[in-house]
Amino acid sequence: MQETAVVTVFLRHGTDVLLLRRSDRVGSYSGRWGAVAGHAEGDPDAAARQEVREETGIDPHESTTLVRRGDQFTVVDVDLDTRWVVHPFLFDCETRDVDPNEETAEYEWTAPTAILRRETVPDLWTSYDRVRPGVETVATDREHGSAYLSLRALEVLRDEAALAVTGQEGARDWQGLRATARDLATARESMPVVRTRVDRAATDAIEGGGTPERLEAAADADLERALAADREAAAIAADRLPGARIVTLSRSGTVRQALVGAEPAAVLVAESRPGGEGVDVAGILAASLDCPVWLTTDAALAHRFAAWNADVLLVGADAILGDGRVVNKVGTRGAAVAASHDGIQTVVVAASDKITPATDPDLEERDRAELTDDESVVVANPTFDVTPGDVVDAVVTERGVLDAEAVADVADEHREFATWRQ
Repeated sequence: MQETAVVTVFLRHGTDVLLLRRSDRVGSYSGRWGAVAGHAEGDPDAAARQEVREETGIDPHESTTLVRRGDQFTVVDVDLDTRWVVHPFLFDCETRDVDPNEETAEYEWTAPTAILRRETVPDLWTSYDRVRPGVETVATDREHGSAYLSLRALEVLRDEAALAVTGQEGARDWQGLRATARDLATARESMPVVRTRVDRAATDAIEGGGTPERLEAAADADLERALAADREAAAIAADRLPGARIVTLSRSGTVRQALVGAEPAAVLVAESRPGGEGVDVAGILAASLDCPVWLTTDAALAHRFAAWNADVLLVGADAILGDGRVVNKVGTRGAAVAASHDGIQTVVVAASDKITPATDPDLEERDRAELTDDESVVVANPTFDVTPGDVVDAVVTERGVLDAEAVADVADEHREFATWRQ
């Protein structure tokens, strides 16, 4: 039996993945749905990116980001006398514009759960299962913001429910699905948007009869709602900031959307230690905005406000507390206080699902070894800090600009979603 190494590559845009129906021009599995795929001669990582370019026309270096390499597995096809050694990959993709080659009869961006309901190449779901998000993804990811992780949490609910709906072996029953929802809701105490969105989906499913079908539908609906909320919040913020000189820090997808819409005169990005994600953000913005993009150290940021003639500090939020305080990447408080001192507005842009009734946020202490191995030193290395509400000039959400009373009302609304866990 011949052994052949192949890559299976899932491109994810938002919460959809790209599926391609194989044409008559391919040598195997014509007419079936698959992902980007091809022989992995030599380095599977290089082969994955090469297949993305060849089968979709998408530049894998400019438009995709590797999310996960899955463990390889074997598929035996007796009819073809072939043992396929499959290397699964998942990439986030910035575009839906696909230019397929002759190996594809048609393509579609769709929920990955469509794999469970279509005639596919062998074990396509196994490939996706090796790279899809799980509870651990939400609990341990320290690279992405809370909005991104809330989408991953809802995807976990959707996927697990779909496995039950389609009768897959080992799928969770309703009580198991409830347990998964509970684990997701409490996976990141510092990120109330994860909790709120999972709680809403679970509550909707329970009120709809408490079935896997209802949970899959609720998770799908909340994924669409979440994506729309981020877009709308970013658009409202952009309308306030046309042509401005904007300062920002850390990584926020909503802030990035707002910057693209605002068409700023210039952008200044802080490096955003301890993760340093601001460095990558600056490069991404420089490639996507038609304006100068500056990068500076966190320590120099306060000085740069006046020297750089900044108009506004634009930041996201990991949480907006019911009393108006804002939890965001460490460094936000110092930047906002400095901006207030210099008469520069601080604008927070976030979906309203980030508003929480909590008053004692978890600031997620990071590994002390990032700073020192000296055990005689007491280390404080938080991921987040808390910015007082009185230095925040506007909280912009998909519901509009919220004052203190409106923030408190939304916090009360979100408190009700959590009752299913009690």
